[in-house]
This record gives sequence, structure tokens and C-alpha cells, in this order.
Amino acid sequence: MSERERMLSGELYYSPDQELAQMHIKCHEILDEFNQTKFNDFKTREILAHKLFNSVGENCFINKPFYCDYGVNITVGKNFYANFNCIILDVNEVAIGDNVMFAPNVNIYTATHPIDKDVRNSYLEYGKKIIIGNDVWIGGNVVINPGVSIGDGSIIGAGSVVTKSIPSGVVAAGNPGKIIRKITNEDKVYWQQKKEEYYTKKKEEALD
Repeated sequence: MSERERMLSGELYYSPDQELAQMHIKCHEILDEFNQTKFNDFKTREILAHKLFNSVGENCFINKPFYCDYGVNITVGKNFYANFNCIILDVNEVAIGDNVMFAPNVNIYTATHPIDKDVRNSYLEYGKKIIIGNDVWIGGNVVINPGVSIGDGSIIGAGSVVTKSIPSGVVAAGNPGKIIRKITNEDKVYWQQKKEEYYTKKKEEALD
């Protein structure tokens, strides 16, 4: 197996490997261009995201700055939004679904290291895949640790450190991140009413 294959399989791999180093350089050449775009130039950043990531759905909006290790291990669904200073350490796969929103300073880490100091100091490391489902909202300053999955429709509260997988349809928060409550039909009814009120007021204002 190549070191890249070892890396993606979750096995120990030698991080200074030449192939990986070249991938890292290529990624950061694209990131340099990405992070030098004008603030409102989402179109150029979307084009660069297609060069950077393994796959990207339509309507990809990423604020700068954005950083990652390789880029090619990241897949993003449609209608993705990432606010300022998102960091994704993608030594293993990061799969992001449709309609996912990241607040500022979201950090996603697939990378991890051996507990034994001698092994760790020999430049051997490994990574664990992270999966984020559809319709997920990640709050500001959230850290998602290696191997975590977040289920469809869930919300991660600001400042959380997510160390274990979170199921679908819940609000989770804290350090370590824990389920606070389920997202219920009452939530849906409340916010649908708020949406209707908004559009009703907009129509009334247009008639004034």
C-alpha cells in the first residue's frame, strides 16, 4: 500500500511521504488563490472549490479564509455554506451532505496521532472519516473530532467539541457535545408560522 492508501484506510502512515507532500503543496497553491479573492467573489471561490474538493454540489458558498490539508478528500453536497475561517483537516474523508451550514470558525479534524510519544515523534499518524448529513447546522467555534458522524437535520450549538457521533434530528451542545433535546414537530410549526408572518408583513409593506 502507498502511504496515501494507508492514510485513507485509517492505518498509520508516514506523514512526510513525498506523494502526500506534493498533494499538500498543490492544495495550498489553490488555497492561496482562494484566500486572495475579493470578499464578494463567491463565484471564483466556487470554481476553485471544484478544483480543490473531490466533488462539489451546486450553490457552494465559502467565505475566506478557508484552509484544508489536501482538499481531494472532501465531498460537499448542494447548497453548502461555510462562514469565515473554516478549517478542515482532511487526511481522511470528510463527507458533507446537502443544505449544510457552517458558522464562523468551524474546525473539522479527521487527523489524529498515536498516544505513545515515541511512535508519535516518528511522524506516524492516522485519520478517521467524518460524515455530516443533510440539513445540518454547525454553530460557531465548533470542533468536530476524528471519526464523528452527525445525522440529518441536527444542530450543533456554538462552542461545542463533538467527540462522539450525534444522531439525526437533535440539538447537541457542550464540551464534550451531548444531546440537549430532539427537534420536534412543534419546532416546525413554530418556525413555519414565523416564516408566514414574515412574508405577510413583506406583502403589507409593499402595499404601503
